Amino acid sequence: MTESVASLAAPAPQAPVARSPGYWSNVLRRLRCDPVALAAGAVILALIVMAILAPWITPADPFQASMLKRLRPIGTEGYPLGADELGRDMLSRLMLGARLSLFMGIVPVIAAFVVGSAIGILAGYAGGWTNTIIMRVVDVFYAFPSVLLAIALSGTLGAGIFNAILSLTIVFIPQIVRVAESVTTQVRRSDYVDAARASGARPLTIVRAHVLSNVLGPIFVYSTSLISVSMILASGLSFLGLGVRPPEPEWGLMLNTLRTAIYTQPWVAALPGVMIFITSMSFNLLSDGLRSAMEVKE
Repeated sequence: MTESVASLAAPAPQAPVARSPGYWSNVLRRLRCDPVALAAGAVILALIVMAILAPWITPADPFQASMLKRLRPIGTEGYPLGADELGRDMLSRLMLGARLSLFMGIVPVIAAFVVGSAIGILAGYAGGWTNTIIMRVVDVFYAFPSVLLAIALSGTLGAGIFNAILSLTIVFIPQIVRVAESVTTQVRRSDYVDAARASGARPLTIVRAHVLSNVLGPIFVYSTSLISVSMILASGLSFLGLGVRPPEPEWGLMLNTLRTAIYTQPWVAALPGVMIFITSMSFNLLSDGLRSAMEVKE
């Protein structure tokens, strides 16, 4: 009798439950307490606003060249950040170049997030031969470094913005698939998913009601960390002539065209690289802040 009473009094192990709206409120609260993540988010927001408004707020025509004013140093009257190899205003070109740089950094990750999450969740929830086939195909892509794979795909498809974005999307899909499959496999083995399956719920209903709410958060956090990599790879493709074509301003392309001025005007030539560094670091810091805010300690 005593043993039965003790067994009733002992707390039963709690199964993991789907994340409630209160969870996301706590995530936002922890994120607001992270000054580094907030500062990184403010920098990214400022860059996005600048990129959107660039055609109307640039101080000069970013396409107007003047050989008499080429390679003006930083601080020159009328050229606060100097002039490039064709005499075009660097500040205006950096501001307008943010549009293509951010576009080519964010769009491939968004596309890979949608496609990779769907494939990874399918592989993780279905298991069996479906999981094996999908993950073995994904492993093939991991035999190649991301940089070489992006260059090979862009070289095969040809230069251009669309082909560069398509190449980067293909590069990032396998990485997101692996994360989505791993997280979905863990959730599929949870008690609340077993209970929903035992109650007769359909697989699509289980995925929509129980799986997505638990796996999309970690996948999203991981995807944000890929934006900085995407920007660097996109700039590298433009640097090699496989991305944006002149005269469109893009930070990687600007690095390529200014490389001959590294000995005469090194500070002007380094400005596009500085913008790439600041933007990539901001996305990395924001991703780290999101990861810390979404981490729930037992």
